[in-house]
Amino acid sequence: MKIFTRLMNAHVARGAAYVMRVVCFFVIAFGILCLIFSLMGRQSFRLHTSTGVYEDAILADQDGGSTRYMTVYGTDDIFIDANAEDQIEFPTKAALYAISVLNIVPMILAYWFLSRVFTNVNKEQIFTDQNAAYILYYGLLQIFSALFVPFIKLLVCGLANQSAASRITISTGSDMLNRLFPGIAFLVAAYIIHYGIRLQDEVDHTL
Repeated sequence: MKIFTRLMNAHVARGAAYVMRVVCFFVIAFGILCLIFSLMGRQSFRLHTSTGVYEDAILADQDGGSTRYMTVYGTDDIFIDANAEDQIEFPTKAALYAISVLNIVPMILAYWFLSRVFTNVNKEQIFTDQNAAYILYYGLLQIFSALFVPFIKLLVCGLANQSAASRITISTGSDMLNRLFPGIAFLVAAYIIHYGIRLQDEVDHTL
């Protein structure tokens, strides 16, 4: 109990919040870097052509034979069937880019919201409406990523396949529960903070 009390003090909490804020900024920077490389054609996928199957193919190699110095791997298994000329058409490429955006942008936004919470905690601004809102947004983003993003990805692939001879398919949703449960937990945490703020306001008004 004494160890717990020593750990749960303002100095330790502020230091931990500062470290976590820095970690969030590193994750955001890494996510932006991955997004840039994905839009440059370095998102990996499995390519099927008339000459064979190529694991960990990237559009940059397929288009220009560029040196592979960084490849972005996602949680989804992406499969692309080239057309009769062994080419990947623009709608298929656009779908691949859209999948990358759907994977990375929500993550960047989620960690930005967390960084704002840690910034406020570092300033000893804990039970605030702003923190409750940021935690709520983080939870909603996780739930959105778990429940809706997989279906949006499937829709994107379906639309691309309607307008191109090359085809793209995806195996997605494997991490749905890993996102859904934390998202719900953060919604509950946001409610607890909001409820605590209202109770504190009532106490202040009573006094």
